[in-house]
Amino acid sequence: MAFFGFGKKKKEEEMRSPAVQESAPAQAQTQQPAQQEQTEEQADEQKKGLFSRLWQGLSKTRSNVSGRVDELVEATEEIDEDFYEDLVDILIMSDMGVSTSDKVIAELRKRVEAQRITDARKAREILKQILKEIMQRPRAPLKWPMVMLVVGVNGVGKTTTIGKLAMRFKDARHSVVLAAADTFRAAAADQLEIWAQRAQVPLVRHAEGADPAAVVFDGIQKAKAAEADLLIVDTAGRLHNKKNLMEELRKIAKIIGREYPEAETRTLLVIDATTGQNGLAQAREFSEVADVSGIVLTKLDGTAKGGIAVAIMEELKLPVLYIGVGEGIEDLQAFDADAFVEAIF
Repeated sequence: MAFFGFGKKKKEEEMRSPAVQESAPAQAQTQQPAQQEQTEEQADEQKKGLFSRLWQGLSKTRSNVSGRVDELVEATEEIDEDFYEDLVDILIMSDMGVSTSDKVIAELRKRVEAQRITDARKAREILKQILKEIMQRPRAPLKWPMVMLVVGVNGVGKTTTIGKLAMRFKDARHSVVLAAADTFRAAAADQLEIWAQRAQVPLVRHAEGADPAAVVFDGIQKAKAAEADLLIVDTAGRLHNKKNLMEELRKIAKIIGREYPEAETRTLLVIDATTGQNGLAQAREFSEVADVSGIVLTKLDGTAKGGIAVAIMEELKLPVLYIGVGEGIEDLQAFDADAFVEAIF
């Protein structure tokens, strides 16, 4: 379901002595169902824990969206123009944007009329379904080895996101190398080094002001020598000078194509959800200078306007791959459309 799923590498089979093997079958048969049941219970608990974090992280958006929608539904005796207009206003206030909000309500109106629905509660459920459909964007399957270029303006949580991704992939038994190619911001490499140490993954860095393409070159050599699954590259976020940024990304792409042609290259754009429509504008501009594969939406726990996720996916036709709903490593979650909509309603 998620774009970067965390499939674990196969464990080596444990070797047992013949004597143990002869005496074990009956016991193994009785233990297997219990172990399977325990594993399923653990998976269920993990899912509940992740949804709980998502639920808590989206509490401000839920209050802003679901609270207002519920008030409208309770006050609605019949579905009329006032109902639709009020609903549009609620969606716009959640930072879904005028264009996306109008499209959503137009589709809602169409389905309500086609099904001859008069109960506002049923219209609410249809609204949820429409939002889920908008956010169910296809994700390309994983291919290894991979180079993940992470782009985004300064301050959106780009370096922190890279660190958390490194830890997640490492925990999933994928070998990871980091490359600090944002050489124009002094603190960027230092911050990334802290995350590299925390995740216990190698980091390639050069002096401040060095050529980012040279850092990527050395990162590729390190990843190839280590037979790493994933090379994550931090890049400069100088969107104010798109020409320089475009040239820099072009040089990096050329290096990857020449030195690491067997690797799959993906570009992740990190956006701060608290910036709302400004974040959407950033996404549009980055899409002009880079072949963006998907979005990482951070700091959703700090905003009541999580509707920006819907706007990004509808207007840019890009999938949101990860969302940040807190400070912890577990709070960077693979995006799930159904869980997201349920959490804000």
